[in-house]
Amino acid sequence: MNPPIFSAHKKEFQLERFILFSDAVFAIAITLLVIELKVPEIDPPITEDKVLHHLAEIFPKFIGFLVSFFLIGLYWTVHHRMFGFVVHYTQRLLWLNLLFLLGIVLMPFTTSFYSEYIFAYLKTPVVLYAFNICYLGIMNYILWKYVSNPRNNLSDNLSKELVNYYSFRALMVPVIFAIMVIAYLYFPQYAIFIPPLIPLVMWIIGRVYKKELKKG
Repeated sequence: MNPPIFSAHKKEFQLERFILFSDAVFAIAITLLVIELKVPEIDPPITEDKVLHHLAEIFPKFIGFLVSFFLIGLYWTVHHRMFGFVVHYTQRLLWLNLLFLLGIVLMPFTTSFYSEYIFAYLKTPVVLYAFNICYLGIMNYILWKYVSNPRNNLSDNLSKELVNYYSFRALMVPVIFAIMVIAYLYFPQYAIFIPPLIPLVMWIIGRVYKKELKKG
């Protein structure tokens, strides 16, 4: 068992700092995503055709931005839900959370790299982006398992059913991106449209989970 990091009367304050730091990382990562969406510079004379042409050129960046924006938002909501149950923490939890946040701060770079060459059908940007997402999903899964383990005494009122649901969700995103990478090797023009399906898949999983709970 890990020794307490701080005295008991400071633990709540330190846990709050822990969560606020994580929220700041999420906020900065989402902000950095939009920096890549620069207003195109158009040589005069400026016409509607030129504006539309330049917008079409940066359209892939919009796709990458939207996918990553909702993915980071998804992970933030899950992280928010997870730490709503956390009442204690350990040194190991601090490091696991930091390793999870490593995947978040990498998102602006891998998103930019991926969206820059999305229609060039190059393998390296796609594999790097997918690896980033898979890493996040696996770390999210590890966090859920560590926080929910009764032996660690870190959480309160966290049911086994809820842990199983979020653990399953955590692994589904890496699975979808793994499928995308495999499909990309053979049908790149179709594989790039798989990531936008993630919100729909998460919604379906949520509906099935709620029905199973009602049956139980």
